[in-house]
Parts: sequence; C-alpha cells; structure tokens
Amino acid sequence: MTSHAQPEFLVASPAPAAGTTFRTLFAKAAEIVSVCAGGEPFKTGKGMDSLATFKDASLLVGGDGRIVFVGPHAHLEAQPWWPGSTVETTVECTGKSLVPGFVDGHTHPVFAGDRVHEFALKLAGATYLDIHKAGGGIGFTVTHTRAASEDQLFADLQQRITRMTRAGTTYVEAKSGYGLDPATEVKMLRVLTRHNRSAHPTKVSVTYLGGHSVPKNKSLADYTREILEEQIPAILREVEAGTVHVDNIDVFYEKGVFEREETVAVLKRGRELGWAINFHGDELHPMDSGDVGVQVGARAISHLEEVSEPDMALMAKHHIFATLLPTTAYVLRIAPPPARKLIDTGVPVALGSDFNPNAHCLSMPHVMNLACVNMRLTMNEALVAATINSAASLHQEKDRGSLEPGKLADVVVVGHTDWRHLIYEMVDPPVEAVYIQGAKVY
Repeated sequence: MTSHAQPEFLVASPAPAAGTTFRTLFAKAAEIVSVCAGGEPFKTGKGMDSLATFKDASLLVGGDGRIVFVGPHAHLEAQPWWPGSTVETTVECTGKSLVPGFVDGHTHPVFAGDRVHEFALKLAGATYLDIHKAGGGIGFTVTHTRAASEDQLFADLQQRITRMTRAGTTYVEAKSGYGLDPATEVKMLRVLTRHNRSAHPTKVSVTYLGGHSVPKNKSLADYTREILEEQIPAILREVEAGTVHVDNIDVFYEKGVFEREETVAVLKRGRELGWAINFHGDELHPMDSGDVGVQVGARAISHLEEVSEPDMALMAKHHIFATLLPTTAYVLRIAPPPARKLIDTGVPVALGSDFNPNAHCLSMPHVMNLACVNMRLTMNEALVAATINSAASLHQEKDRGSLEPGKLADVVVVGHTDWRHLIYEMVDPPVEAVYIQGAKVY
C-alpha cells in the first residue's frame, strides 16, 4: 500500500537562494522512499503500511547536511532557484532506489568477551534463565567487561558500529548494563559518550542500564539501593565533569530479576534527571509493562513477547512505542511478540537488532526480514518500524527517520529499482552505499 495523497514534491521553506552551493545531489533514482511526506512524527495502525514515495526522483542536500528537496527530477529543474546553483557531489542513482538510513532502536554494543559457547548450550536445549542462573549470560559478560580497559571497549564499539553502518544503520540506541557496579557502568557510559565525540559518523543515543541484572552477591533491595545511591550519583559526577552524557534510562523488568517496585523506583529517578524512559518488559513473563509504562511516563518498551491485550491498549492510548526485537525470539526459540495485534491496536511499533553477546546481529535488513517472516509485518511496516518509528522512540523524529526537507540526509542507496530487495535478499542485501548528512560513509 502506498499513499497517494502526498505532494508532488517536497521543498524546504524558505526556499534556497539562487546561486546556492549544495553538498550532494542524489540524481534520478528510480524511486525515493521518503517514508513520510507530511511531517508525521511516527506512524500507527494502517498508516504503518503506507509509504510516501517518489518515482524518477532526486534528493538535494544543503551545505548543512540537511535535505532541501525531494521529488521527481523534472520538478527540481523547474524550481526558480535551481538555475545557477552548484553541487559539490552528484551521486548518479539511475536504476537505484533510496530509503532513509535505519535507526536501530535497541542495542547492547559495549562489552568484552563473546558467548559462542552459550549458543552451543542453547542449541542443546538450555533456556535463557538456565544459563542466567548458572552464572552465564549477563554475568559472564559482566566479568569480562569489568576486566576490559576503556580503550579496548571503545575500539570494539567503533568496529561494531562501523559494521552496522555498512548494513545501512545511521543512528543507534546503545546501552550500558554489563558493569553492574558504579565504576564499570560509568566506564561504559564514558565509552559511549567518547564515541559520540569522535569522528565516527554514526552517532548513538546513550542509555544507562545499571538495572540489567542483579549481581549474585547482592539482594534485589540492596542492588536497587546501590543504583539509586551509588551508581546514579557517580554518573552525575561524570556528567558534571563533562565526561558522560545520558539520554535514556532502562531496567530489565522481569520476574526474578527486577520486580515492579524496584523498576519503578529506578525509572522514576531517571525521569527526574530528564532521561527518557525506554525499558525491557514482558520478555519472558507477562508483567503489566504497559501499566508500568504509563505509571512512569515511558517513551518506549522493548521486547513484549508476553504483552497482554490490556497493556497493548494502554500503550496505544499513551503513544508508548513497542520496540520489537525479532532476533531475541529467533535465538531463544521462544514465541515472538504479537506484532500484528500491537499494530492493529494502534501501538507505534519500532524495531531494534538487540545486538548483544546473546543475539549477535548487526544488520537491520536482517531484522526487517525476521520481522516480516516471523512476526508477519508487511515490508512497508518493517521499513516504517526501522526508520521513522524507531527514530521517534528515541526522540529523534525531527532529525531522522524519513527523507523530508529539514531532516538530516541520512540515506541508504539500494542497488535495485525496487527498495524491497533490502528485505527480500537475505544475508547479503543490496546496500550499495550509505550517506550520513549527505556525506558518503560506506
């Protein structure tokens, strides 16, 4: 389904001055999928299956890296300001299509030590909680991450983000959570902040996840006190010193891990500090996560494999994003979240790779394929979930998630006239090039 009630082209307001020098022109693509054409902050329900598209189209990028024009090339040539303008770089896109850069809504990319041995255990029948209780899982990664240097974690993070970028990801939500003590949680947040201040073009939305698990030598009550009285104050000292920036706060709200009282206490403290709430919920057991989300003012809830219908209705009413992670159910061999019911209820659905040592996936095209096959999304819905909705789940909808004037020119060039080959071609999708703010990064 493609929207027909869209403008013939989109142009910045005010229009550029005559004689302007532009950064990049993506010229004469077979199709440009802008996703949105009316400034929609996100899409829900049937709207998720509707894409704004332009045929035989071009996209023009200003010197500030933001989109100036998108639409049929003939309409660009007809603009009164176009004659006499110059372009620094022209990307010939004949026979190709363009889509927005993907926004990965949920990742754990800072860690040391892989868990390939646990993958073998899972294949032999061990469950996530079996491994967790035996000291594996998060506990294994915590041990290795505590021992790793900040420089090693930073180098590994940059390499992982680069691999994500090559698959078309141009913005990433990224969590701490493999420290579970003040020093290591701060170290992980320093690494993420350092990444954003580096020259790497793909930036991250930084999430504090001290409440990822309860260390074996502590009770839930004691560890919650540590988060509130030691970890968060340590983070705030780093924020004041300028070495750490935090955007979001997360807790693994799950039976036998963080219960409701402790989850609410931690998330409310984050909200007091101005951090957006974006938490794990209803992954292994139904935990009334939608109700908790309303209570704490959450922006997004991830996982939701076991979400109830009343909680879906609450999430739809309060525009709480459902960030679905198809790799989790795939790797753990559990039932996927009820994506169709979530969409039909009106919940804004986003997608994330859940990249972590348990689900080692860096490719959003692969995530979209899994979402279509295992969660029954249409390809249009999967693209919406991986772009404008995932951007909005991170408060990035004004800058990212669609190819509209005023937004950053984060563009994936698809080596086919039909953009859907990104999802259709498994393992090796035709991502021909990736641009961030109109500059080629892959």
